[in-house]
Amino acid sequence: MRTAAFPRSDAVVILDVLHYISVAEQDVVLARVRGALGAGGRLILRVGDAAARRGFVASQWVDRVVTFVRGHRVRPQFGRPLADWKTRLGQLGFSVTSLPMHAGTPFANILLVGDLDGTGS
Repeated sequence: MRTAAFPRSDAVVILDVLHYISVAEQDVVLARVRGALGAGGRLILRVGDAAARRGFVASQWVDRVVTFVRGHRVRPQFGRPLADWKTRLGQLGFSVTSLPMHAGTPFANILLVGDLDGTGS
């Protein structure tokens, strides 16, 4: 996702992967996604809310254990508080709705739906 070309799209879905790249790289990917979306485009993004301390730490811990058990190198993870995700998406022109996805779990997953207005601005 750091280097792949993004074709013109009506919608982009990114689930549970942005925390594997730095915040600066996340910003680049999100800007490239924004550039691929036309007027009325939609971004669906699932992230962890770093402000939900206990739930975010639980998510990171499980992710690290699964990565280790699968025999992969455990790398640093880069989260953001929900407010920061919304601010960044807003700066890119998205109108953002957030929906909690952690009910019944110890985690801090949030679904962000970013919509561009019909003019593409």
